[in-house]
Amino acid sequence: MPPNFYYDQEDALRRRQKGKSWSFTALRPEAVCGYSIGNPMNLTMVIAIYAAISKELGLPLRFPGTMAAYRALYQVTSAEILASATDWAGSDPRAANEIFNITNGDHFRWEHMWPRIAKMFEMEVAYPVPMPLSDYMTDKEPVWNGMVRKHGLQPIAYNMLVSWPCGDFIFNSGFDNISSTIKARRAGYHDCLDTEDMFRNFFIALRERNILPP
Repeated sequence: MPPNFYYDQEDALRRRQKGKSWSFTALRPEAVCGYSIGNPMNLTMVIAIYAAISKELGLPLRFPGTMAAYRALYQVTSAEILASATDWAGSDPRAANEIFNITNGDHFRWEHMWPRIAKMFEMEVAYPVPMPLSDYMTDKEPVWNGMVRKHGLQPIAYNMLVSWPCGDFIFNSGFDNISSTIKARRAGYHDCLDTEDMFRNFFIALRERNILPP
């Protein structure tokens, strides 16, 4: 119901583009997953820090959202996929003045993915219980600071490392979230990525960067 500035931005681009020699492409990803600091919309950092703190406290990895979200179909977009799609859109004339959904290309349910993520952290998995991360994790900064000292992690401020409201929104979205990427494939963009591999490689990279404990 409220205005959406993405659509206003697109309308402005179309008005300015008429009669001009330049073109634009609108790319529409789902939850973007990658490494960044101070980004309020980063699902993978939410999962990584939540899992690391839970493990430090001796807790199993419990899905913190609703059962509806746990069982719904979901999709994400790796930052690498989005970057390569942006590169393609800027060089392929078939992308000019078009709109494309950009995702990893697969879909999953958290009820299947969550136990696999738990194994990536060598943790037990627990039955879902809705609990707002914005409430339960905001007071865990002392725990995290202790982990930084204990494991010699990079001294990044807790509030710059993760934004819990992002996780709350996604883990409480109790509906199937599916976007077709057929249009992009027909136009020449074919990159895809297995989301389970994306999570696994991302967590490995965070450990190598000394963001997560070994």
